[in-house]
Parts: sequence; C-alpha cells; structure tokens
Amino acid sequence: MADTVTGRVARGGDAARAGLDVMLADAATGTPRFFAPGPAVKVAAGLARRPGGVARRAVGLTGELARAATGRSQLAPATGDRRFADPAWRDNWVLRDLLAGYLAVGEAVDRLIGDAGVDWRTERQARLAASNVMDALAPTNFPWSNPAVLREIVNTGGANLATGLRRMADDVAHARLPATVDTRGFEVGGNLATSSGSVVLRTEVLELIHYRPQTAQVRETPLLVIPPTINKYYVLDLAPGRSLIEYLVAQGQQVFTISWRNPDHEQGHFDLDTYARAVVEARDAVAAICKADTVHLAAACSGGIITSGLLGHLAGSGELGSVASLTLMVCALDNAQAGTVSALATRDLAAAAVAESARKGYVDGQALAGVFTWLRPNDLVWSYVVNNYLLGKEPPAFDILYWNQDTVRMAAGLHRDFIHVGLENAFTQPGALEVLETPVDMSAVDVDLYAIAGISDHIVPWENAYRSAQLFGGDTRFVLARSGHIQALVNPPAAEGVPTRSSYRVASDPVGDCETFLAETPKLPGSWWPDWDRWLAERSGDLRPAPRSLGNRRFRAQAKAPGTYVLAH
Repeated sequence: MADTVTGRVARGGDAARAGLDVMLADAATGTPRFFAPGPAVKVAAGLARRPGGVARRAVGLTGELARAATGRSQLAPATGDRRFADPAWRDNWVLRDLLAGYLAVGEAVDRLIGDAGVDWRTERQARLAASNVMDALAPTNFPWSNPAVLREIVNTGGANLATGLRRMADDVAHARLPATVDTRGFEVGGNLATSSGSVVLRTEVLELIHYRPQTAQVRETPLLVIPPTINKYYVLDLAPGRSLIEYLVAQGQQVFTISWRNPDHEQGHFDLDTYARAVVEARDAVAAICKADTVHLAAACSGGIITSGLLGHLAGSGELGSVASLTLMVCALDNAQAGTVSALATRDLAAAAVAESARKGYVDGQALAGVFTWLRPNDLVWSYVVNNYLLGKEPPAFDILYWNQDTVRMAAGLHRDFIHVGLENAFTQPGALEVLETPVDMSAVDVDLYAIAGISDHIVPWENAYRSAQLFGGDTRFVLARSGHIQALVNPPAAEGVPTRSSYRVASDPVGDCETFLAETPKLPGSWWPDWDRWLAERSGDLRPAPRSLGNRRFRAQAKAPGTYVLAH
C-alpha cells in the first residue's frame, strides 16, 4: 500500500511539470490551468457511466478509513515528504490515524481518475488539479492538526497565531502569496554577485561583464556565460563560496557573463533574433578582448534555448567554428512528454497569451514567478503558510530565495517566439525554427556539448534535458545532478574532509532511453563543478599570463561588476 501512495505522489509531481509554452501562456493571460473545472466535470461524467467501479472504490475507501481509525492502516507518506517529518506523525495515534485517512482519500481520488476512462489529456489535467487540492487540504496546513504548531501555541500562549493572523491579513490585502524570504539581509553587489570584474560592453540588450583573473596564468580559450532571460544572471555568481563564476575564475578560466536588460514596454520588440544577435556581439567582444579564435559558450535555462538556436544558425551559415564548445544547464529543447505541456497547451490559449503580452510589451516577472510557484505548492506556498501564519515566524534569509523573488520581465517578442518553440517542439524538427533567417537543424551542430540537468527539477524535467542533448551532432557528455532546477547550478564542492550529500551521474554520448541511463549509470559523490572544469580545461588550449587589465582599447572597462542592468526593477 505504501508503494501505491508513493506512486500517487510521484504521478502528481510529474503532472506538475509544465512545458515552456504552458508556463508562459499562463503568466501572460493570468489564467492558471491548474484549477480549471472542465476536467473534473469530464471525470465525473466518466465515473457516472461506471457506477459499479465507483461503488467498489467507495467500499475500498471505507475499509481503508476504518483501518486508519483503528490504527491498522499501512499507508505511509512518500519518501522525502518533509511535511510529515515530525516524529509526532508516527508516535501520536491521533495524528497517525489522521495522516492515514488523508493518504487514503488521496489514493482513492487518484484511482477514481484512472477509472473514469477519459482521454489522456483530461486525465493529466484532472490529476494536476486533484494534486493541488489534496496539497491544500493536507493536515499540516491547519493549526489544530499540525504538531509543530500545537507545540508553538503552548509555548507562546497563542502569540504565534496572533502574529501570523496580522501577517496573513496584510498579504491578503495586497493580494500576494506568503513571503518566502527575508530580503533585508541581501544586497546585489554587496553580499551577492560580488566577483570582481567590470562591464566592458553595454548595448540596448545587455551588459557584458569581464571578471578579474585570480591566477597568474589563465586558459587560452575564454568562457562566455549566457544566463536565463527569465531571471537575473547572479544565480551563477550568488554568494562567496557558492558562486560558479568565482569557482571558474579560481581555476584559471577567463570568464565573461552577459547581464540582460530588464525589458519594459519600449523593448517589447526584443525577440529570439534580438537575443541571438546580442550573444554574437558578446562572443565577438570576448574573442577580441582575449585575442582568441574560439569561445566556450555556457548557457542556462532560457539562455540555452537562445544559444542553441544561435548555434543552429551558425551551423547553417558555416560559422560554427567560432564556438569552442557548448554547455547547456537545466535546459530543454525537446519538450515532448513535458508533463502538462501536451495536456494543457492549446493554440487558442497560446494566441491569447501572445496577444496579451504584445498589448503590454512584456510578460510581468511576478506573473512568471507565480506560475513557477504553483508548480511546487508544497515547497513554495503551503510550507510558508505554516511558517509565516501558523508558526508566526519570519521567512528564512536564504540567498537562492532572494534571487528567486528578484524577478525580471520578458519582452513580448521573445515571449511569442518561446511560445512557438514550445508549442511546435520546433528544435526537434529540422527547419521548423528559423533563427536569423537560417533554418535550424540541431544535428548539424557538431560542437562538443556538456549538458547538466537536475533529477528533481520541477521546471525542466531531466528526461527532456537528456533527450535534448541527443539532438546535437557532436560529442556529448550528459550529467544528472542530485538536485532541482536551481540547486543543480548552485552546487559548490564541499571542503576537503567535509561530508556532502551531492552526487551526480555521467554518460558520454548518451544514446539510450532515460530509464536505461538512470538504471545503469552509477552515482559519483560530490559536485559536478570539478568534472565540468576538467572538461573545459581539455578544450581550452594552453595557459598564458593573466591580463593585467580588463577589457581592451575597444571594449573599455566602464563600470564595476555587477553593472547597472542587474539592479533595475
């Protein structure tokens, strides 16, 4: 029985993985499809045609609830479900039986959806909606059935509820979700994004930052980092000791990064071609500054979509030789079977989303953040309902969560093009996508590829990243980290002698399916950062004396890192 419940939770999590076009359509229209009533109506109609099956499920649920009430239930929450980590859920018979009853209802609902005989699209939508409802009704979300809250009531005389009630009233008045982070202790350029460097190029689209070398010698071939366009770049230069850029500079890599402009209505025309041209301009500047023939490109998430499209253009135009290698971080080009993407995406809604973003000139960053939040409601909504409102505590001061709430807008033109990429799954079909007037065929992109994904990524399913890596025509190294979307990137090596929970799997030139890779590839302990650094070093030429200054005569240092674009709201 426990395995069955674990399966239910796993399916719910899988259903909550949305494709790029789904998330962008929801953010633009303000119409989250997680709670649409249509699927429930269809499931109810399907069950009405099968009264015998419904009756059997009702009898089974009644029996399971009876076992829960008498302490005989064998149901258990999914492994790793932190909501029920408190020992009281095992040791207190009232709470134990309440939990078993909750799990029994969830299992019954899941099985009834399967019994309804509806089409796969409706079933996927219904499971997603049911998962959200069951998450909201979890006994941990109520003060009378959460053991930690009950203890706090006793310890504070109920002051925690009074504090939480005031905080909840303020959030409701401002129509906002509970805060996930205490922002008071963070400053971009103060204790975040602190790697030493200078802006050496500023355009309407980007600032290019050149980082100061920290070693006497540097590698010949430089590295250009292309961050997401949906978030600010400093997730890759977070805090000292947790910065990927800091780590790479310390290894002797010549590192540059793009910091995208936060677009407003006037930049609504920025599209995929605009950003691809900007990457070319940045790459050319890096090559000129370092006097290098080729440049490594490392692109994350939506930045990877842009960069992959650009490489498709370069391959088609015979200019791919300017790229030394490509690294894709938590990036999916193949969106087939992308959770809710196939089930929720419709052309009518996509058209409405594009029209709405075109009217405004952008998609609001807070709207995008809201869609990402509801993909993980237990982690990003209900846990903070408990912490902020029921326990009356301040949210944590955590650098990743600070970065997560520091949102940016998405230009309407890029939004339109990303919707097309996701809806058509364009990267998987040669010629279905054009970048800079060149039809894209990813199999012609034969540069060496390093692809990193996170096994628990709720935004980019690792299976999609795995299949995406197989689209390229060059030598590929695929790495699967033991973490989610952001923790896969913020994954510094542990100090020597310090135990670590980090691990990763590696496959060279993956050709099999995802299940085979997962079953046959052993875990390696530690962070993937050193593995990537070694991979880059093998492709970075000789060592040379580190430059004494940043930029050059043409691309002069004009402002200290982190620049100005990252500070704009």
